[in-house]
Amino acid sequence: MANQIFIQLKRSTFLVISIFLLFAGNLIAQTKTELVTAVEFTLQSKVLNEERVISVFLPNNYVVSTDKYPVLYLLDGRTHFQHAISAASYLSGRVIIPNLVIVSIHNVDRNRDFSPVYSEKIPTSGGADKFLEFLSEELSVYMKKHYRISDFSVLLGHSFGGTFIAYSLVEKPDLFDGFIAVSPYLQYADNYMVTQTREKLNLNNTGKKYLYMTVGDEPNYFEPLKQYTQLMEQQSADNIQFKYVKMENENHGTTPYLTLFNGLRFIFSDWIVPRDLISRDIPEIDEHFSKLSEKYGISIHTPENVINTLGYTKLQGGDINGAILIFKENVKRYPKSANVYDSLGEAYENNKQVELARKNYEKACTLGAAALDPNLIVYMKNLERVKGM
Repeated sequence: MANQIFIQLKRSTFLVISIFLLFAGNLIAQTKTELVTAVEFTLQSKVLNEERVISVFLPNNYVVSTDKYPVLYLLDGRTHFQHAISAASYLSGRVIIPNLVIVSIHNVDRNRDFSPVYSEKIPTSGGADKFLEFLSEELSVYMKKHYRISDFSVLLGHSFGGTFIAYSLVEKPDLFDGFIAVSPYLQYADNYMVTQTREKLNLNNTGKKYLYMTVGDEPNYFEPLKQYTQLMEQQSADNIQFKYVKMENENHGTTPYLTLFNGLRFIFSDWIVPRDLISRDIPEIDEHFSKLSEKYGISIHTPENVINTLGYTKLQGGDINGAILIFKENVKRYPKSANVYDSLGEAYENNKQVELARKNYEKACTLGAAALDPNLIVYMKNLERVKGM
């Protein structure tokens, strides 16, 4: 499916941008470079009667799996896209959160799109209803049609974008499951969204919601956020898992970076594999992810790098045969991944089964070359080493 998407994008003169990030390929094995792909395209909106530029980040293992991924939508997308990719890649690479598809929505008129009601001070204000319709009826529909995404989605908004988060939670609470509100400007129009939340918020039939909200050393924000927090805490027992953090050493410009990182950890707080499971067997880890899939409504298999970590744990503990069995299972589950063959080759090499090691290193090199895998040089060095044995 991924190949078909990229063919379609190229025919539509969309821009494909590839950038490299360096972070750990798994929790124990050597550090590796991951190829990160972002696609930028223009979506014609009938609701807004204008073109909107959208950037989409696909996680590294997107092309080698059939899983559907949770989505992180970014308001003020051009500002937050790069650091969101870094944070999500770092955290998912360590199995602290799931792999995410990230959707960056570039601004046209943020004062218009994020404001829930007209204000004389802002001539174009009051267009949040149309923008919310664009998100629900056009952008999310497009994403589900063209990408393998799950029904679980998170919305990030900073400042005026945080105002829009409060608006979307009241007006379309089913649209998103998680919210990360960074220094939300809730004093807009005489605390309009605080009043609307008090009068209209109804989450009785929406399922579990997650809201992580922060503010820096911004005294003008404190009182409306205090009132909003009280409203959320009234709902939190059954409907919302809510957390409000004052970052007293930060300001309006520094809160987004830290909030996104910690907000993702908050929403997926139990995603990380418990330490004691890493030394056990695959069925127990599968059960962990099965429970998480049920909780978050995400049908996802145990990630490749988790199984790889289990294999290297056994390998480094001296259980070479156990490691081989685990790496073979990873090959079975992720046959398009070059890395799984490289790891199996390493286990065979440690077991002095040089011919089997060579065959798996060759397979890693073949797949790595075809996929432009940034770790190809590692696979090639491993292959050359066993050829000399």
